[in-house]
Amino acid sequence: MRIGDARRLAAEWVREQGASGEGFVGAYLGGSTASMPEEAELPAGSDIDVFVVLEGEAAPPKLGKFIYGGALLEVTHLPWSELDSAEKVLGSYHLAGGFRHDRILADPSGRLGVIQRETARSFQDRFWVERRCRDALQRAKDGLSRAEPELPWHDRVTAWLFPTGVAAHVILTAALRNPTIRMRYLAARGVLEQYGLSGCYDELLQQLGSAKLRQARVEHHLAGLSRTFDAAAAAARTPFFFSSDITPEARPIAIQASLELIRSGNHREASFWIAATYARCRKILYADAPELLKPLAPDFDELMDDLGIRSQADLERRAQRTLAYLPRLEEIAATIMERSPDISG
Repeated sequence: MRIGDARRLAAEWVREQGASGEGFVGAYLGGSTASMPEEAELPAGSDIDVFVVLEGEAAPPKLGKFIYGGALLEVTHLPWSELDSAEKVLGSYHLAGGFRHDRILADPSGRLGVIQRETARSFQDRFWVERRCRDALQRAKDGLSRAEPELPWHDRVTAWLFPTGVAAHVILTAALRNPTIRMRYLAARGVLEQYGLSGCYDELLQQLGSAKLRQARVEHHLAGLSRTFDAAAAAARTPFFFSSDITPEARPIAIQASLELIRSGNHREASFWIAATYARCRKILYADAPELLKPLAPDFDELMDDLGIRSQADLERRAQRTLAYLPRLEEIAATIMERSPDISG
């Protein structure tokens, strides 16, 4: 499907369904496809990210992924209070990219248009790029500084994994790139290569623990994930914010797209989303099919063992190592900003 066709379907969904909710402010497109040209093909394993903005200080849980007219949409709700000024948006590494281009789908009051134009005007200013990098670094620091040993193992893994992965977002933010979720390490590698910093890439993977993983081993772990994914998708009853990622409809993204990544030689990069999806599947099983946790545990444990994570002590040691790495990461980001021809000021 062409990007333009998928965007038109997203706009149709907003008109027909998304705009009918109470307090609707507007809707816009974000994510990795927002900067793609209309005529480009929607990449395999990609969805169209739709952000629905509602009045107030809080928003309902995201709708997640679903098929609409043949396009895979992922719909997230945002409260207007998070983006009611261009300064808030410009300083937020996960919000600013959605307003760099005019991808507004609905804006009855014109408020989103004002924010978009102001954000686009200053998006490439060094002041704001540095602010967004600090935002990402702080998010990594906050997440890695929390230790909650009383949580179930899969939750502790998630609590370590995602702030560790924010390190890749720092690099992408410094290069004015979308802080993509699933493909963050591959995208960060491209940035480091572009700016003559390829030697820094293994440092990044060492934080995750995948620097020395071999292709056959990662494909083995994906086979294990497939078993756990199918069990979790069949058992899922309890709603979680990520529930729509663990469904038969989302399987092409979690499994087939990961396999394509592995077989294209990007197995070390695929490890992040394999681990994240594994932990989420385990959380579903913990809630809805606890009898399956033990039989499926060896597959998950094998992956974590290969990543060097076998215990709470390992999680804490790895978190401390990455915290110590953040000043180095800040230096790398500064080098990218210095070398970038697109950053002004």
